[in-house]
Amino acid sequence: MSVRELVVLGTASQVPTRHRNHNGYLLRWDGEGILFDPGEGTQRQMLRAGVAAHDLHRLCVTHFHGDHSLGLAGVIQRINLDRVPHEISAHYPRSGQKFFDRLRYATAYRETVALTEAPVDTDGVLAATGTYTLEARRLSHPVESYGYRLVEPDGRRMLPERLAAHGVRGPDVGRIQREGVLGDVTLDDVSEVRRGQRFAFVMDTRLCDGVHALAEGCDMLVIESTFLDEDVRLAVDHGHLTAGQAATVARDAGVRHLVLTHFSQRYSEPGEFERQARAAGFEGELTVAHDLLRVPVPKRR
Repeated sequence: MSVRELVVLGTASQVPTRHRNHNGYLLRWDGEGILFDPGEGTQRQMLRAGVAAHDLHRLCVTHFHGDHSLGLAGVIQRINLDRVPHEISAHYPRSGQKFFDRLRYATAYRETVALTEAPVDTDGVLAATGTYTLEARRLSHPVESYGYRLVEPDGRRMLPERLAAHGVRGPDVGRIQREGVLGDVTLDDVSEVRRGQRFAFVMDTRLCDGVHALAEGCDMLVIESTFLDEDVRLAVDHGHLTAGQAATVARDAGVRHLVLTHFSQRYSEPGEFERQARAAGFEGELTVAHDLLRVPVPKRR
């Protein structure tokens, strides 16, 4: 059975707290696992969340600030220690290649796994599989940063009433799905487009075109909201978003489920992030993330 869910491993920003680990987010997408921004302590958080090294297929790093990447060393070594049998791809800004190299070879260990480096240096498609296309968009932060977006190909939804009206039944249903036509009946006559799911991951950034492009039409948007709205000047100066800004992006993009994360240690009341997001007019499903939370990707429309 296919599973599509977000496993939140850490939700702190620059400084971890007693209750929030540095960043780390695993997206389970059918049989694949995509680990985003493994900060310090991610390997231990994986253990606490029941995530194994064998669950990982891609590593996606938005940028090379420590709270988003220091966990790479431990995760990569764990992948090799556990002899993960499949290839793993790593995506990260090409400008940070020296940092990736240092983290990949931070200490001595035996390499047993095929880890393919696939750095990002421009907007566009990074990979295409049978179940999704992975895209990247440039963000606005003091160091080069990219957000990521998964898009499932559109499918078809068979309509029982139209099948019955055209006399299509039994094995003929599968035949018209495969071949697109059955006698005088076309696939369009008995089905409609089923929109593929969309997921986006947006970390450290100011408002910019990339944020809006990544969020557009998403079923789930995981997005930083480091600051509350009263500290918007700090957000702009340091290359971050406020809760209200993140929610406004989600509202305008038609996002179904908004996940706010990456909170500054200066705030002790997470409910205020939800209040400001609602005040910005976002009416969809809203989660203020905490460590070790599991969030299902919304079912297809």
